[in-house]
Parts: sequence; C-alpha cells; structure tokens
Amino acid sequence: MRIHLIDGTYELFRHFFGAPSHINSSGQEVGAVRAVANSILSMVDQGATHVGIATDHVITSFRNELYDGYKDGSDLDPVILDQFNLLEEVLDSLGFMIFPMVDFEADDGLGAAAHKAVLNPEVEQVIIYTPDKDLGQCLTQDEKIIQYDRRKELRITYETVIEKFGVAPESIPAYLGLVGDTADGFPGIKGWGAKSSATLLSHYHHIENIPNDHMEWAMQVRSSQKLSENLNNDYELALLFKLIATIDYDAPTFQTVNELKWIGPKDNYENILESIDGNRILQRLEKMETN
Repeated sequence: MRIHLIDGTYELFRHFFGAPSHINSSGQEVGAVRAVANSILSMVDQGATHVGIATDHVITSFRNELYDGYKDGSDLDPVILDQFNLLEEVLDSLGFMIFPMVDFEADDGLGAAAHKAVLNPEVEQVIIYTPDKDLGQCLTQDEKIIQYDRRKELRITYETVIEKFGVAPESIPAYLGLVGDTADGFPGIKGWGAKSSATLLSHYHHIENIPNDHMEWAMQVRSSQKLSENLNNDYELALLFKLIATIDYDAPTFQTVNELKWIGPKDNYENILESIDGNRILQRLEKMETN
C-alpha cells in the first residue's frame, strides 16, 4: 500500500491565494476550505486509499519557547486564520484522518507519521505532499519516503535534495541551523551562506563534527577564518537553530496505518458541507459512490 500524507496547513494557504473567494451565509470566507476538501477528494478519486492530513491546530509550538524570534502567526491574515479549524471539521466529516498539531507543528506530524508508517512491512511507499524543505530530512535513499509538490507536480527524493542543497537529507537540520530560515524566523549564523554550509556539511554532515580550528578543515572555504570565528562565537545558537529545524518524530499521529484508510464520509458530512456551500463536493462524493 501507499500512504499519502498531506500538509493541510500548506494546502489551505495554497488555495487561499489560488482559489476563488466564497462567503457563506454566516459571512465567513470558506473558499480555501472548499478547494482543499475538493482537491483531497480528487486524490481518492484517482486511487489514493490511505490518507493522513496534518494541520496546525494552533500556530505556536514548543519551538516558540526555544527561540523568541520563531514564527508565531502574528502576521497572518485573520481571514485565513478563521479557516484553520473549519478545515479540520470539514475534512474530518469527509472521513479523513486528521493530525491536529498542538505544541508540535504540521511538519512534525507529517514526519512522525511517515517515520511510523514506513516501519510497516505492508507499506510500499510514503508520499509527503508538501514542498517544505524541512521535510527533506525525512526522505530515504531507497525512496520509501519521498515528497511531492502538488503545485509544481514535482517529485522530491533523497537524491534531488542533494542536488538542490548540496547536502544529504540527514544534514538538512544542520544546514538550516547554519544558513537560517527566514520563513520560520531564525537567522542562522552570520556569514554562513548556502555554499559554505553545503561545502562543509557535505564532508562533516553535522555541525558538531566541524573542527573548531579552520586550519583543520578538510577543504578550503572562502573566508574560513571568519566563518570559524562566527561559528565558535555562536556555537550554542547554531545548535539551537539546528534543533528548531529538526522534525520531532514524537508528534502524535495514528496507532496503525489501517486508521488512514478512507472508507467514506461520516454521518454528519452533509450538514457540514452545507455550511460551506459545498455542492460541488457533494456531487463529487455522489459520483465516487456510483463508481
């Protein structure tokens, strides 16, 4: 079997900026929720049998306690924030397994679910539907776990991560710890760019393995003395940023992969869909039932 793990938060943002707006009878914007629900149902219509969806039930996580500058959602449009819980309610009514993250993030849910699912011998492959570079650390060389960017229709594998970043997936947390991640709100270490970080991590793999003395580095890197000084001065900060960028496999997801099997909507789905004017979704469900 193939396991399909979807970043519900990313999908909500993607459709919020790409799908037509729609205001329901209560005055709430529901266009993105309707689009996400219809899109995920289309995956089932095309053959997906086991589906799990990770969402950010709340915006903040344990990472906000680790670093004050970490993203907190304060800059998010309230119109999209209002659709977070509604998305979970709609997808749940349609019979999908939801991992609503509290204290953790959707990325953690996806990584934890993939890590757990791949241990099952009946699972042929796990596909994580998100372009997020953080999830690259979860990919396996045998392609039992891959990513897929639905917007670009792009397959992301262990090898393509190396081609793009110059480091193996296992080194992605260290890479982000050095380079930083502006989307997540941490700056990395001064002077450490993509090229210098990739050059060293392709050899040393982890920040902890990089010698303190730049004269001991196994390769020549431009401005090595200054880079070494900056890393030594902010060494604990680099390790903190690496920790922040590391997927937490302890995030709660499912007990067995059988819970991910889609068997149809729940009893209350018609009322839920009516609240978002989901006629097209109802029509798709009716068509799926007759096929």
